[in-house]
Amino acid sequence: MEPDKPAQTARTASWADALSHVIEGGHLARGEDLSQLFDDAVRPLGLTAELHVVDLAQRSLTAVRTGPPTRIGVVGTMAGRAYQLGEILPGLDDDGGRVLWVPVLDGTDRAGVMRVGLGDVEDGDELRARMWTLAGLSGHLLMTKIAYSDRLRRWRSNGPLSLASELLWQLLPPRTFATERVVVAALLEPHDDVAGDAYDFNIDGDVIDLAVFDALGHDIRAGLTCALAVTAVRNARRDGETDLEAVAARADDAILAQSGPRQFATAVLARFDTATGVLDYLLAGHPAPLLVRDGRVVKELSTAPRLPLGLRIPGAPAPVVGREQLEPGDRLLLYSDGIVEARDRDGAFFGEDRLVELVEHAEADDLSAPETLRRLTAAVLDHQQGRLQDDATLVMLDWSTEGHLRMFPTGLPPA
Repeated sequence: MEPDKPAQTARTASWADALSHVIEGGHLARGEDLSQLFDDAVRPLGLTAELHVVDLAQRSLTAVRTGPPTRIGVVGTMAGRAYQLGEILPGLDDDGGRVLWVPVLDGTDRAGVMRVGLGDVEDGDELRARMWTLAGLSGHLLMTKIAYSDRLRRWRSNGPLSLASELLWQLLPPRTFATERVVVAALLEPHDDVAGDAYDFNIDGDVIDLAVFDALGHDIRAGLTCALAVTAVRNARRDGETDLEAVAARADDAILAQSGPRQFATAVLARFDTATGVLDYLLAGHPAPLLVRDGRVVKELSTAPRLPLGLRIPGAPAPVVGREQLEPGDRLLLYSDGIVEARDRDGAFFGEDRLVELVEHAEADDLSAPETLRRLTAAVLDHQQGRLQDDATLVMLDWSTEGHLRMFPTGLPPA
């Protein structure tokens, strides 16, 4: 039996109308109008839609709409499970109506979920593929509007930010970036009171630059030092500098030029060639990255370190830029000491052994890089009774042609 071509054409036209409605309306929509914009677009198709944005701590999802905010937990809910796993999942609303929870990505950075009310519409692969497309558009619109919407920023922060934290979050890149060759993910806690930690990454052609920073102290001065270090490193890269020691020297100059008590920041700077698998890295008084291969942490990437950024001492030993040949499927974990030095009530450190164990468990569960980091951070927070006493940063590089697929729904028809 041949497909009903007129009906199929009508459905396609309806979806095209929905997409056109969102694109045209998105130009002038305020941030809080986005759920209504998508709901209006899909109503003629017999559906409803509501967008939910995830907070910086990845603990709750807030409905994007006017009126008092309503939140859903990331842990223990179907909406949160869709967010964690990157899967389109069915569920029921409070009235027993059928819904789909659709992950919302800005590129590959997890931004939230969309609740799609099905009404009498039949669930199926075609519907899910269409809603995945619209949810992707919602992610781009959401992160565009958040740049000039304090209301969206309040939902995103889910509480007040310290001055230093406000400064650093304005500076940082998105938490996840991916291509068909590689995934880079990052996390930073405590999200509302971070002062001296930061991360950075960049891709140019085949090469990815990675960095983790940890400045002395936990106040606005530490935040300013960290911001200087990040900006100086970026400035050197954007000038075309590729030598890691020369890049680090730019940060030295920027920090040393500041008046007042001496400040410094430990750091890891790295450059990874996604075509060859060659990793160059420089340690500046910072914990050594961990290399994960075949589901196991196989080594620390240690080499003779340089002084922290912002310190110059005559006669100090010359640093060594390390080099490591990665293998397809390898993961690299960079972290700050706030991870392993988190203490429980009895004063016991979280420790590197526990970090290694959790990384290996995440590998066994085949989790995406961003979800691996979310769960690692949750474990560290649990160890310290939900509140870190020092900044903690994680950055993961996943060199795999399948890493990005872990963040997308399975079972969808090809585009």
